[in-house]
Amino acid sequence: MDRRFWTTVGFIVLVSVLAFWVAWPHDPALRINLGPISFPDIKVHEGLDLQGGLQVLLQAKTPDNLPPPRADLDATRFIIENRVNGLGVSEPVVQIQGEDKIVVELPGVSDPDAAIRTFGQTGRLEFVDAGDTSLSPGEKVQTTYPTLYPVPEDQLTATSAVTSTTAVSGTTQTAPQRKFATVITGEHLRTAELGFSQTGNKPLVNFALTSDGARRFQDYSSKNIGKVLAIVLDGEVISAPVIRGVISDQGQIEGQFSREEANALVLQLKYGALKVPLEVVNTRTVGPTLGQDSVHRSVLAGIVGMLAVALFMIIYYRLPGVLATVALLIYGAITFALFKLIPVTLTLPGIAGFVLSIGMAVDANVLIFERMREELRHGRRLRQAVETGFSRAWPSIRDSNVSTLLTCLILFWFGSQFGASIVKGFALTLALGVVVSMFTAIVVTRTFLRLTRRMWDLEEDTAAASGHLHRLFGF
Repeated sequence: MDRRFWTTVGFIVLVSVLAFWVAWPHDPALRINLGPISFPDIKVHEGLDLQGGLQVLLQAKTPDNLPPPRADLDATRFIIENRVNGLGVSEPVVQIQGEDKIVVELPGVSDPDAAIRTFGQTGRLEFVDAGDTSLSPGEKVQTTYPTLYPVPEDQLTATSAVTSTTAVSGTTQTAPQRKFATVITGEHLRTAELGFSQTGNKPLVNFALTSDGARRFQDYSSKNIGKVLAIVLDGEVISAPVIRGVISDQGQIEGQFSREEANALVLQLKYGALKVPLEVVNTRTVGPTLGQDSVHRSVLAGIVGMLAVALFMIIYYRLPGVLATVALLIYGAITFALFKLIPVTLTLPGIAGFVLSIGMAVDANVLIFERMREELRHGRRLRQAVETGFSRAWPSIRDSNVSTLLTCLILFWFGSQFGASIVKGFALTLALGVVVSMFTAIVVTRTFLRLTRRMWDLEEDTAAASGHLHRLFGF
């Protein structure tokens, strides 16, 4: 029993030291590398309302200029949110505005142009049969999308908007332009990941195909060895390799692109093509709505609130109040450290969820201490009072916290479905705080009380010991 107790004490000390170390302000950002577990950039991630960022207004661009179906617009919003999260932007706000617009807010983006290119393009990937035609990266081509290979020969040539002007007569003539047959599309991709060449300095995209895509690709490649297979994204050639052998379910996309461009391509392919073509209506830089002065005032208000709670706990509950205050400090350090490690982007609603969870942590201690007082008033010894108080208070603490976690789950789902990432942030910070508060109230505070009882030898069943307990516990 003693070994288990001291193991718990050591665990609490270790977790507390690590939590305070991670939560303590570091400049530059803290970096941890523990082999398979690494945290390359540990810092506070602030939301749009705390640090500012970029706001982009996108509008659906349909052939008939009519609003797209609501289901397609919802699917497009979901894909954009996934792409933005893949950029490493936490807590993006992606919301539908009106019948044909989507608003995207990105906190603290470092390259707005690259972000817009990533989530604004439709991401329509095609592997097209170029035959013996030599195509260059960046070249615009026409394809038979969405019709797939094989295509009748008479459909591969059509007049297009490509024109030429003769030098003699000055007349303009329409020249025929070949359409290239689409073999497979991005819908046949199963996964896409960033990779590098064998030399390690050239980025490329590794992809795997679905069973239907693999069957189509294998059939095509086996019949067209030595021919050109162009890889086309949104009508633009990004690579035009020659087929060297039969390709089945895996392959690589190589091109003249940087690591950032290759990563953007991975995100476009991984999360699928947009259901609705979009165009950027306007972009603007958003300043922090709270401002530095407001942030400092919010932090000061939080400190004053915690001091007031600690003062009340110490005056009313005496020794248990002191121990609960120390546990509350440990709670704050652990929770804030988790915010930095996960990471969680802190917005004003997220901070509100964190503050609310502090109140719930204090509430758990109040329930425990009141139960302990009742046991001591009925003449139980301190050890019995501590254990009985915790066991009898646990059902109430458990039920209240479980109901709060279920509410957080519903709020998180609601935010995911309707693009209300602010609601998701509130639900996430509150849920983390509730989980940590249960740990500090049930494990940390109880261990502190057991440690105090042992150190001060408060088990003597004497009148002096009884008076000592009265002064320490205020019952």
